[in-house]
Amino acid sequence: MRLVFAGTPEPAVPSLQRLLASSRHEVVAVVTRPDAIAGRGRKVTRSPVGTLADEHGIPVLTPQKPSEPEFVAALTALAPDCCPVVAYGALLPQRLLDIPVFGWVNLHFSLLPAWRGAAPVQAAVLAGDEFTGAATFQIEKGLDTGPVFGVVTEKIAVGDTAGELLDRLARSGAHLLESTMDGIEDGVLQPVPQSTDGVSYAPKLDAETAHIRWDQPALAIGRRIRAVTPAPGAWTEIDGKRLKLGPVELVEESLPVRTIEIRKSGVYIGTATTAIRLDQVQPQGKRMMPALDWARGARLEPGAVVA
Repeated sequence: MRLVFAGTPEPAVPSLQRLLASSRHEVVAVVTRPDAIAGRGRKVTRSPVGTLADEHGIPVLTPQKPSEPEFVAALTALAPDCCPVVAYGALLPQRLLDIPVFGWVNLHFSLLPAWRGAAPVQAAVLAGDEFTGAATFQIEKGLDTGPVFGVVTEKIAVGDTAGELLDRLARSGAHLLESTMDGIEDGVLQPVPQSTDGVSYAPKLDAETAHIRWDQPALAIGRRIRAVTPAPGAWTEIDGKRLKLGPVELVEESLPVRTIEIRKSGVYIGTATTAIRLDQVQPQGKRMMPALDWARGARLEPGAVVA
């Protein structure tokens, strides 16, 4: 089939790689979000998907809004059979959905109808789900409501961060998306409407969501930190300064809530239940470092607390 692939961030790259390597399909163009300022150098940067397309000499379309008449005309001229989508990052108007012969097929990183929305992997980790997965579905007007072509499942390991889990799903999901394209072309795959039971939503997590509340149970804090790692990144405040947190270890002892205790074995903080031992932390303007190294340099007063 003639495909126009739509995607933007790193998790979409394995899917584009699979489709570019396929002998059955031709990726005639890629749609991605416009170049944006990123990184410490604040340079204008191509998206990971756009970069891969450039490397393969594939035309790249970067509309500010998919509803732009120029983009609608360009997509119409490309005459795609299908438009596979992975984390493109913009809503598609109906007139775009109607252009491909077989519509737009999205790879979503959850077992729909669970965790519809922008941050399904983070939501699964935050909720303490035992399993998650990825699903391919036909895009329609509603938010991730379209009928499902296929799914793959993935067990969530005890220490998984959202980033680690998403990496695995991006790879297994790429195989699923390719097989979905194959099945559509062969005429043997028909989407099945989603169940009306078990619907849940996963809104995008912002910096305030990543602010750790130490008066919560240690288990909930650990999940929240893993859910927002690597982005937007868990953080707390000490002496008015923001401190970014890497994944933590739960320990079987108690400390007063929000109290910091520095020992030879590490840096501990009290929660509503048991204490937490910090692993890696990142002070403002610095790189990630072992928590004990940071604590020694910070010269905290005895009885110091986190905000």
